[in-house]
Amino acid sequence: MATSNYQPKNRFLRAFNEQLPILSLIHDSLGPGYRAPKNLNYWWNFGSLAGFCLIVQIVTGIVLVMHYTPHADLAFDSVEHIMRDVNYGWLLRYIHANGASMFFIVVYIHIFRGLFYGSYRSPRETLWFLGVIIYLLMMATGFMGYVLPWGQMSFWGATVITNLFSAVPLVGDEIVTFLWGGYSVDNPTLQRFFSLHYLLPFVILGMVILHIWALHIPGSNNPLGIDVQGPQDQVPFHPYYTAKDAFGLGLFLIFFAVFVFYFPNFLGHPDNYIEANPMVTPAHIVPEWYYLPFYAILRAIPDKLGGVVAMFAAILILFAMPWLDGSKARSSRFRPIYRTFLWLFVANAILLGYVGANSPDDFLHLGGVDISFLTLGRIATAYYFLFFLVIVPVVSRWEEPLPLPKSINEEVLKKAAKAAPAE
Repeated sequence: MATSNYQPKNRFLRAFNEQLPILSLIHDSLGPGYRAPKNLNYWWNFGSLAGFCLIVQIVTGIVLVMHYTPHADLAFDSVEHIMRDVNYGWLLRYIHANGASMFFIVVYIHIFRGLFYGSYRSPRETLWFLGVIIYLLMMATGFMGYVLPWGQMSFWGATVITNLFSAVPLVGDEIVTFLWGGYSVDNPTLQRFFSLHYLLPFVILGMVILHIWALHIPGSNNPLGIDVQGPQDQVPFHPYYTAKDAFGLGLFLIFFAVFVFYFPNFLGHPDNYIEANPMVTPAHIVPEWYYLPFYAILRAIPDKLGGVVAMFAAILILFAMPWLDGSKARSSRFRPIYRTFLWLFVANAILLGYVGANSPDDFLHLGGVDISFLTLGRIATAYYFLFFLVIVPVVSRWEEPLPLPKSINEEVLKKAAKAAPAE
């Protein structure tokens, strides 16, 4: 393990750091001791924003748990108690509920940035794998948290999603019974989900530490996708990128605050403000918005087991990206054909989310033509998997990338010269 050369100026801090080198770790990981490529743009802000969202969720979650009762007969009323009787309980709950959506927005953009700039390519495969694992843990945590208010959509969403595991051959019914803690979604289910919802954020925090560790071994990728040639290609992380992250955080907080204070229920479902009733099924059961693309993929497959496999495969296929992409260039800035297909993939993912939010029996009216959401979902699902299994491997090996710059420093100086006013 490399030793740090950092020595605090204060005598007490220097003695403390010699015995427990936390200050050296911070200096070398987040301060001037860590050097990053000098051309990182604002797309790189979303990593730190994701960390900020995680801390917000943990802190608000710990306080909310002090007033929440994980019991099927009391959970809904305890949430109302938080909203009405606890000092600033409404604010904590709205920050936590909307914070989950903010977390997913940030992570989806972070994943897209990785796909756009080739951050999954060697030598950062482990970094990418850890990121996908964090995303899977987020999905599990978010789903279990959605059940806790014990509203109509919470109850029926838990019923539908957990029932999917019954499609697993031989052991499916046993898995469902284990998840429920019985033979229906009831109090044991709520208590199990509550326990895991409280535990998993700390598991995510541990994975984030490994993610950052894996980032610092090869160093950050950059918009050009080329390797750092020397010190001239880098700048200290502090103050350059801490200032940039602070600016991005300020803008993000404004965006976050608009939802918390003006549209706190916009991203939720109105049926979840009705207490869970096993005798009344909602007209249209849907998960939270950040699961809708995968819900559309699930419904697009006529076979139940096939739908479950496709839904999980849509996420797990991200693990294969380092091997699917065989291009000579990392960044899609130099891969115009791949870049076009990637933007189509983003549009397709948004379309899948829209399809998932609507009933498969309804129709979309397009220029006098009626197309069912089920048909639209199947077309979008086909493109989703074609992108990974056909387009990425074929295009990456067939497309000849544009000429790459010789170094990061040369490209930065060239860009600065173009931006400088003529004398």
